[in-house]
Amino acid sequence: MPAYSAVLFDFFGTLTTSVRRGPLHAAVAQALGCDLSNLFAVLDQSFYARARGTYGSAEATLRWVCEQAGASPAAGRALRVAADFRLAAISADTQLRADAVDTLRALRQRGLRTAVVSDCTHELPALMPLLPVAPLLDAHAYSVEIGHCKPAPEIYLAACARLDVAPERCLYVGDGGSHELTGAARLGMTAVRLDAPDLASHLVFNADRQWSGPSVTALSELIGLVDRAPMSIG
Repeated sequence: MPAYSAVLFDFFGTLTTSVRRGPLHAAVAQALGCDLSNLFAVLDQSFYARARGTYGSAEATLRWVCEQAGASPAAGRALRVAADFRLAAISADTQLRADAVDTLRALRQRGLRTAVVSDCTHELPALMPLLPVAPLLDAHAYSVEIGHCKPAPEIYLAACARLDVAPERCLYVGDGGSHELTGAARLGMTAVRLDAPDLASHLVFNADRQWSGPSVTALSELIGLVDRAPMSIG
């Protein structure tokens, strides 16, 4: 029996290339009636609270963001328009890595289950079904739905429960945001950092900068790592 039964992936910066906020975010600010720089400042400062779903739905969260950015509270159609623009902006910022689909497919062909474990706001659950990786993932653990962000054990354990796999049988792969590698290793997972060159410009919070464990520079390298994994009994 292989050492791993499942591979858990971070999403932004791991299955995707580095994330930077693109020009479509200006439409969100315009719809909310706030300054773009103020919008970005509030988004940065409130990331973890928003990613835990603290402020409610996507529209309710944007209403709160609007108020914090110093604009008059948006309501009704303006909020719906802003939410649509934000979904479009996040979608435009999200580009899958060239080897993401092939890597997921190769892992599944080896009998491994796969999951995404992501600190995210409401947009990723809405976008995921539209992405080519969607049919290659067996489970999702989204912080905005679970109410916990990495490195809290609850988000990793939710993915394990949905896969019916023990943490120590999981390989976890991430760029290191949110101290995710430390959190995964603490639960007995084998944690591997994706240290791709493009991540130098990645929008990341609370990075695992002191990580000294294993790393790869491309997702495709995971196949060799899995193939070299020692055999285990039981």
